[in-house]
Amino acid sequence: MKKQRPIPPRFATKVLLSFLRDDLQDEVVGDLKENFDYDLEAGSRFRAKLNYWKQVFLYLRPFAIRKLKGTPNFSTAMYRSYFRAAMQNMVKNKLHAVINILGLATGIAVAFIISLWIYDEVSYNRNFSHYDRIGRTFQNVTANGEVSTWPNVPWPLGNEVRQHYGADFQYVSMVSQVHQHTLEINAGTEKYSKTGLFCEPDFYTMFDVTLVKGTLPAKDPSTIMLSESTATGFFGDKDPIGQLITMDGHSFQVGAVYQDFPQRSQWAEVLFIGQWSKYAVMSELEKMDDPWRPNAFEMYVMLADGADFASASTRIKDARLKNLSAALAVKKPQLFLLPMRDWHLRSEFSDGKQAAGLVQYVWMFGIVGVFVLLMACINFMNLSTARSEKRAKEVGIRKAIGSYRSQLITQFFSESIFTVFMSLILALGMTYLLLPLFNSLAEKNMSLPWRHPLMWVGITGAGVVIGLLAGSYPALYLSSIRPAGALKGVFKAGTGASLPRKILVVVQFSVSAMMIIGTTAVFLQLRHGKNRPLGYSMDGLVMIPGISKGVHDHYDVIRKSLIDADAIVELTESIAPVTGSWGSSSRIDWSGKDPDLSIDFTIFEGSYEYGKTIQWEVIHGRDFSRDFPSDSAAVILNEEAAKYLGKKDVIGETLRSRNIPFTVVGVVRDVVFAGPYNPVWPSLYFLSKDPLNILTLRLNPEKPVSESLAAIEATIKPHMNGDPFRYEFIDTDQARKFGNEERVSTLASIFAGLAIFISCLGIFGLSSFIAEQRTKEIGVRKVLGANLSQLWILLSKDFIVLITISCFLAVPIAYWMLQSWLEGYKYRVNLPWWIFVSATAGTLIITMLTVSWHVIKVARINPANTLKIE
Repeated sequence: MKKQRPIPPRFATKVLLSFLRDDLQDEVVGDLKENFDYDLEAGSRFRAKLNYWKQVFLYLRPFAIRKLKGTPNFSTAMYRSYFRAAMQNMVKNKLHAVINILGLATGIAVAFIISLWIYDEVSYNRNFSHYDRIGRTFQNVTANGEVSTWPNVPWPLGNEVRQHYGADFQYVSMVSQVHQHTLEINAGTEKYSKTGLFCEPDFYTMFDVTLVKGTLPAKDPSTIMLSESTATGFFGDKDPIGQLITMDGHSFQVGAVYQDFPQRSQWAEVLFIGQWSKYAVMSELEKMDDPWRPNAFEMYVMLADGADFASASTRIKDARLKNLSAALAVKKPQLFLLPMRDWHLRSEFSDGKQAAGLVQYVWMFGIVGVFVLLMACINFMNLSTARSEKRAKEVGIRKAIGSYRSQLITQFFSESIFTVFMSLILALGMTYLLLPLFNSLAEKNMSLPWRHPLMWVGITGAGVVIGLLAGSYPALYLSSIRPAGALKGVFKAGTGASLPRKILVVVQFSVSAMMIIGTTAVFLQLRHGKNRPLGYSMDGLVMIPGISKGVHDHYDVIRKSLIDADAIVELTESIAPVTGSWGSSSRIDWSGKDPDLSIDFTIFEGSYEYGKTIQWEVIHGRDFSRDFPSDSAAVILNEEAAKYLGKKDVIGETLRSRNIPFTVVGVVRDVVFAGPYNPVWPSLYFLSKDPLNILTLRLNPEKPVSESLAAIEATIKPHMNGDPFRYEFIDTDQARKFGNEERVSTLASIFAGLAIFISCLGIFGLSSFIAEQRTKEIGVRKVLGANLSQLWILLSKDFIVLITISCFLAVPIAYWMLQSWLEGYKYRVNLPWWIFVSATAGTLIITMLTVSWHVIKVARINPANTLKIE
């Protein structure tokens, strides 16, 4: 076989013809071809191609460049004709116009919604004028062999920082944790549960507390500030200033009303603000035996001019450590400042180092939005370039009757941009209609910023860019074809013309396959966390928070009454809910304890019925029992705590808590009370006779829930001293811990479905175009005896090859990304092989079903109708 002679670089020739004068093109191309052949004979192919490119660029001189002075002015009438031509093309090709506009509009709508969500997340707390200078104090503490990061600090730290490190800070404020409190007005006749905090005066300046009425609290600690919405709810049109309020048995007088904090801020739920000096009296802070030990408070700072967070963190690092006793100093607490910009998105830590936090979801959905928009653009470009090849004869006619190439370029770009802006209008409508649904799923309150100029600038810019990209092929390539070849019907796009479309299809379906795999993995991780053994039963557990001393004093009467009424099976008091912990201690000793061991035990306190109520599993020893009066000095360990004692049988061992001895009477299965993906902490359970915070009840499963709750309210409310009766199911509280993963799973499923929909629209349009293009070929093959399966293979094999390549590219990338994501979870699922296989198989099946519709449609056409003009 004769070896084919090398030809000059095609792309270089296209570049040359794009600017060379028409009357020089045949002569120059011929000369360059002769020079290329001569260079091939004299040297290597590489040198010949290099010299060819060099000569192309040498023609970039004024005498050779096509003159633009003969180009006509682009009048309004001409653009109107372009508009009519675009509309005629849409009407003529309705299916492809619908696919183009709908697919692109869907992608743009998704990008709109995700952009609004990202803006909502990254703008959190940015309303504060000192945003860049405010920080919160955290500490890294070494316990149980691991470094834990705590957001709370001891209360004396504020004065310590002011006295010894004041040069770095303009403002320092100690702040209580935001909690619900019962506020009584009108001499106690009305009671409301409101969330609020107590703070030092610097807080007001740091966080831009804006007064609506009254003045900032002065020396009187009993003054309190109400948010504008709370004051209106309490007193209506009456002047709230000077009104009396009772909280937790203490009297306050309203001294000011402040403007509600923005919803996208740290303090959105703060409805009242009290003074720190009053809080110190209420909490008896000055009476603490070791005030540097309890980490139950928050400290906020604002940097002084010239200071930075890194250097200030270094200076205050040991401010707590040097005030600790030797026993507590072994934890080596190190303070540091977290800037406000990281509070919302980067406030999670692992082993003392900043972890991803919510910012990973911002990046995740940002990438998803870009991918979905990219896929929609790929569809638009693929279909636009595919359909434009059928317009070669139109280009030839227009050039033959005198159209300039610049006119053709303008027409193709105008049609493309016009189609894109139709998609943008539809996308805005879709966003407006779908945003309420997205808000409910994402727990947001977003709206389209119709009056924001940046939105319209972004939309216009995106429309122009997408239109130019999609119209670049027909505008620049088709406008350069020779009229003679196009009018004779011998114009062919060339073997390389479809290569860009094939690459774009591979990219598109690689993204789709990755999204399917990612969505499945998120769902499996979510299910893995939900199916984790909790160590207790949530069914029928109800929690009543903030119970009063009156409930504690009548505990036995309430318990007996509800059990006799068959409303409950059991109930218990506890210091914290089953789903959380509010205290820990490192001052636990036992015989044989390693003196160098630093370990924090989570402390739970409850009544005798705690274990029976939550139905934990006792694996060694026994539960607390009223039959054993000595249980007042007993303790129950979880499995993790029992390991630290270093003995096979720990029953009867003595633990000392603050030098008070307690006897181990039982070991229970580990109870998961922290995050569902966190490891279980060593925990100790004690009995308490003091009033506790939480009442937990197990409802009688044989009685309707509504009847049981009504009986509970009727029995307990008379003992609550008028406090509001509130309850919550434990499974609801537990489900809240899956909030981020639930939202990610739901939204990822929706976006993956839209990505598949957009991909299928593209394949549907391309397969329609290819089937239409090969109608005569199919007619000939049918005449020659081809059956449906052979025709199906003929039209489908190229798509199947492309989708297979897509999946082979998607699988390793998706695996790497998911492994990186799962590393952020201590308790995580192992990725099964079948999610990759099923994603590949599912993508192939969807593609084959999409293509098959056109195959069957074309195969059923009578060959006589397609071949009669031949």
